[in-house]
Amino acid sequence: MLKGIDPILNADVLYALRAMGHGDDLIIADTNFPSDSVARETILGEVLRIDRSAADVIRAVLSLYPIDTFVDDAAARMQVVGEPNKILPVMEEVQAQVTAVNGPKLIEIERFAFYDRAKKAYAVIQTGERRFYGCFAFRKGVVPPDEG
Repeated sequence: MLKGIDPILNADVLYALRAMGHGDDLIIADTNFPSDSVARETILGEVLRIDRSAADVIRAVLSLYPIDTFVDDAAARMQVVGEPNKILPVMEEVQAQVTAVNGPKLIEIERFAFYDRAKKAYAVIQTGERRFYGCFAFRKGVVPPDEG
């Protein structure tokens, strides 16, 4: 345990978050996402796991991880197949966590385009989220220097 760091963030996840640079993508996916096979194509090359809901994982990650403010697609969700404008409860819960850190509105990405983005990501975190379409992408922003 460390003070000030959410205890659901394990050492492997902390390593990946710290190693990522500005513009790198992080995928946070539900249990049905092909996380292991997709993660093998990422920069990290292996899947990370946190067995909690998508909203819990994203809340913990965003306590440390800045979202990019230079691009329009810094926070995204997978579209519901056949209903691209549908917002499911899991998506609402995640949007609330993003909004809580002054993040942007989640854009939607078509399912196979989301898979393509995920394969180019730095890392994939598979959650314990069992609700469908609990898949999100976050582009890392910057941490500004201290004033002074």
